[in-house]
Amino acid sequence: MRRRAFLAAPLALLAPRAQAADDGFPPVVPGRAFEFPRDHGAHPAFRTEWWYVTGWLEGEGAPPRGFQVTFFRSRPRIAEANPSAFAPRQLLFAHAALADPRAGRLAHDQRAARAGFGLAEAQSEDADIRVEDWSLRRGPGGYAARIPARDFAFDLAFAPTQPVLLQGEGGYSRKGPLAAQASYYYSQPQLAVSGTVARGADGARVTGRAWLDHEWSSEVMAPEAVGWDWVGLNLADGGALMAFRMRGREGASFWAGGALRAADGGVRTFAPGEIRFEPLRHWRSPRTEVEYPVAMRVRAGDLAVEVEPLFDDQELDSRASTGTIYWEGAVRARADGRPAGAGYLELTGYWRPLKL
Repeated sequence: MRRRAFLAAPLALLAPRAQAADDGFPPVVPGRAFEFPRDHGAHPAFRTEWWYVTGWLEGEGAPPRGFQVTFFRSRPRIAEANPSAFAPRQLLFAHAALADPRAGRLAHDQRAARAGFGLAEAQSEDADIRVEDWSLRRGPGGYAARIPARDFAFDLAFAPTQPVLLQGEGGYSRKGPLAAQASYYYSQPQLAVSGTVARGADGARVTGRAWLDHEWSSEVMAPEAVGWDWVGLNLADGGALMAFRMRGREGASFWAGGALRAADGGVRTFAPGEIRFEPLRHWRSPRTEVEYPVAMRVRAGDLAVEVEPLFDDQELDSRASTGTIYWEGAVRARADGRPAGAGYLELTGYWRPLKL
């Protein structure tokens, strides 16, 4: 759920509306067995897919910073029978952002291309995604992202410290009341980050913690929903929390879900009624006049955490590409008044209902 592009691709390519049973996309069904490393790679038969990495960075002489790197794959089903190599059978998008409190707002950039011609590829055997000179690849030691963006550059490595966390029911993650409204979804929390971040000609060594989501689907968002709130937190005790809710037209939760991995490795999956997002503070964008609940109390079962942004202005205006505006930013978490972790919060559908 992030994006940008010179192709000006519609958001519907990334999170499609309900599809008919004969639309040519495979359904998401419960009980599928995940196979790694194969499932780290692309699933080109499905309509949409993304690899989403967020985290916090620390470096000598710099305050903590947030970062985000996202690669999307979309199968638009346009002219698939056309033998021409120019037929857009697969589209690849990439988006990156740096949240530096010294700047007070996000630095961000984008790439997009159709697959082929040496411009963009998403391999199926393992995670190996490239859009022009941006890349995210997985190797024996973990993932590596190389992002030479307009105003910054990332050269980061992400080493797993925990097993893959399958979301939902063994990786089958419901997004609505109908069984088809689902995705295949897993996370890799508590990734150990190392590498460099450059601004201009100056590069600095950084370390930190990151979270990776990989999700693919043919049908994601129920038409009754207008947007979603999502949070992924690397907890200070070594655990991890993911929670989301789909919001209906009156602002109430339409559907919800999440999972908690405890410090001892035990995993609890939450039903829709066990997840609550309670706004604590709002921020209004001076550019778009959109108001976002940037500070939240998130309840997952008997766990309650309060999340507060690294700084308020982490709004992304992607009207030139995907036709929407949303908030996505680095947040700190507290529980019972004490620091509890850090991660990312995403807020969509506050500008206008998403037309998916």
